[in-house]
Amino acid sequence: MRLNSMLRTGWFALMVGGSALAQAGQADADRKIDEAVQAVMREHDIPGMSVAVTQGGTQRFYNYGVASRETGKPAGSDTLYEVGSISKTYTATLAAYAQARGRLALGDSPAKFLPELAGSDFAKLSLINLGTHTTGGFPLQVPDAIKNQAQLMAYLKNWKPEHPAGTYRTYANPSIGMLGVVAAKSLNQPFKAAMERDLFPKLGLTSTYIDVPAARMADYALGYNKQNAPVRVNPGVLADEAYGVKTSASDLIRFVDANMGLNVTNAELRDAIGQTHVGYYQLGDMVQDLAWEQLRYPATLDALLTANAGNYNSQSQPVAELNPPLPPQQAVWINKTGSTNGFGGYVAFVPSKRLGIVILANRNYPNEARVRLAYRILGELDK
Repeated sequence: MRLNSMLRTGWFALMVGGSALAQAGQADADRKIDEAVQAVMREHDIPGMSVAVTQGGTQRFYNYGVASRETGKPAGSDTLYEVGSISKTYTATLAAYAQARGRLALGDSPAKFLPELAGSDFAKLSLINLGTHTTGGFPLQVPDAIKNQAQLMAYLKNWKPEHPAGTYRTYANPSIGMLGVVAAKSLNQPFKAAMERDLFPKLGLTSTYIDVPAARMADYALGYNKQNAPVRVNPGVLADEAYGVKTSASDLIRFVDANMGLNVTNAELRDAIGQTHVGYYQLGDMVQDLAWEQLRYPATLDALLTANAGNYNSQSQPVAELNPPLPPQQAVWINKTGSTNGFGGYVAFVPSKRLGIVILANRNYPNEARVRLAYRILGELDK
């Protein structure tokens, strides 16, 4: 497998003497990244992968394999990938942006915006509970029997938690999905419009979508499932809000830079991004922010693997509330994984180092492999 595209121009010209890449040398750094990525692709039979790294706002891109085995089109920095639950970080940003604009407060009950749910157990939750998976126990997915908004509202009105709110973390699409519904309602827009016409443009994202437009379908990668059949995400209730974003490595690394305070001129948006980095609950070494998850930096590989392990997302885990909440930190590793049936992604960044990485693939492969790869590459940059 061959590296089929890489942006090299200007990267090392901008490095200073203390830079890890400058010390290691361009060729050596590229070789190590190539070897690490290609080993993961071979092990997990990944057709295509796009990797982007940023250091101090300077970005570098690596692309491997194909976006589609059917056409043979190479993967590139503008290839569109499904990012699954990484979408939750955009939804959280929208909610925090609505707060910055005075349209809601994260401590509000969702029933303030959904009066049909007044008096229910769901109404006793806060938007923070929705954004931190501490509602008391939703299933991972919206139940299959729910096909429309009316059925969803009926389900929520009758929902009963397994635990008191704020005592357990139960990772679930319905909770973050409803955060998106409330955020959009507070802004008096449909969710897709709030994201595609308002939030994404303000972030400078030109290749990030809920619905990929016809003009960009040729850039939309095919994902591959366990049977190696080409697949794309199935639409469903709350899919847009919880796991519906499609984006490119070039756009997602720009979002990472924005999360590190770079290239954001809108004051409300800067405040919103900061609010998504507030820590609310502790689970082992991990602190649960609004959709994002963080660990103190430097973080050990074992701690990162535990924080991103499957049981953290598939089982309810007791948490300790941080009171007061932890303000946004700089010396932290902030990350999020995301998957659909045919795609797997990972994002991580360290604000104090202005260092970040995006890994996108058209195969759903284990989180452990994604974290190990990111840890190895960022370790090369942070020597």
